[in-house]
Amino acid sequence: MPSLYGLLDKAIKKGRLTMTDAKGAVHVFGGKEPGPEAAIRFTSKAAEWKIFLNPELKAAEAYMDGDLVMESGSIHDLIMVFYANKRHFDLTPSQIFWRGLSRKVRRFQQNNVLSRSRANVKAHYDIGEDLYKLFLDRDMQYSCAYFPDGTETVDQAQTLKKRHIAAKLNLKDGQKVLDIGCGWGGMALYLAHVADVEVLGVTLSERQLAVARRRAEILGVSDRVRFELIDYREVTETFDRVVSVGMLEHVGAPYLPSYFLNVRDRLGPDGLALIHSISTKSPPGVTGPFLRKYIFPGGYSPSLSEAVAAIEPTGLWLLDCEIWRCHYGYTLQHWRAKFLANREAAVKIMGERFCRMWELYLSIAECVFLQGASNVFQLQLGRERDGVPITRDYIAEEEARIAERETGFLERVVASAAQALDEA
Repeated sequence: MPSLYGLLDKAIKKGRLTMTDAKGAVHVFGGKEPGPEAAIRFTSKAAEWKIFLNPELKAAEAYMDGDLVMESGSIHDLIMVFYANKRHFDLTPSQIFWRGLSRKVRRFQQNNVLSRSRANVKAHYDIGEDLYKLFLDRDMQYSCAYFPDGTETVDQAQTLKKRHIAAKLNLKDGQKVLDIGCGWGGMALYLAHVADVEVLGVTLSERQLAVARRRAEILGVSDRVRFELIDYREVTETFDRVVSVGMLEHVGAPYLPSYFLNVRDRLGPDGLALIHSISTKSPPGVTGPFLRKYIFPGGYSPSLSEAVAAIEPTGLWLLDCEIWRCHYGYTLQHWRAKFLANREAAVKIMGERFCRMWELYLSIAECVFLQGASNVFQLQLGRERDGVPITRDYIAEEEARIAERETGFLERVVASAAQALDEA
């Protein structure tokens, strides 16, 4: 009869996994080719069968519940063993069944109507700033940073991300900007500093809204930077620029066409948009069951082909497409290291089971971007074909100009984040 042991024996070619079953017997898998190593122990016989029948979800739940414990190495080491041998796991009948079922119900899973979108945001972003402070940069940027050299600190890389996006927006003084999914306000406040523009940031997170508004007050820019608790579909104003960083992943595949139509309708003449999102080099797929159930309910990272297909009917020009391959992996390395350094504090805030779940989430995400198929795209969209210069030279020129305007501001904005978070 097929079993978990048979699955692991067939799948693990690189590295080694040592497994102690619930009865105390030790099984060793792999070792034929060099690779990562880990040792685990099961405390429950039932967990072994559950994992065999539904590996992606039940292995995560077994670790969260203490039915699977690490004997040596960390959960990240175990994830590394899996990714080193991932293509063999993907061929199992149970994986084929569960992924096929997920594809059939994908529209239901991502039916992100307004009420459901609010609930999804609350489930992830309103769990408390004290947790996020433990692993994010000082400006609370919860999205991919930019590592042109690969040696930057996460704070430096997040600043470079904001600078790069601001340069692509080609801002002019006096313009109005819409920030869809504004988070804790860092991007909106940054744009309002490097150019004399008005910014409206919209979010569905009450906690993020309170922090963002307080930051604007502290920095004395509430007259130019507003934050509202509304869905992007409820905005009716028109803007010169639209920016959206890390929000497209919450739209859902069925709503991609209406999302890009909405972006078009928010843009005035000569309007320009910059959409930054997690994506994949693979064809359209589904969100993994662990991430879908425990981390990002309703979430889905669209393939480039899905995004472009949704843009084409809008009449917008796709002016530029930039693919960031390893940048989010480097970002997650920083986040995971900082979370582990502060894990004891995280346990006091959220409890041990949650922290196992979060550590697993950060480990999986890091490996997906450094060893899997995930990447990030930045799509620059415009009303007109000549909305920006026809070569990319202007981006570097804009970045140099913007860098000069950052002087003295970065420490102030960081201080505003710390103060607002303490008051929240």
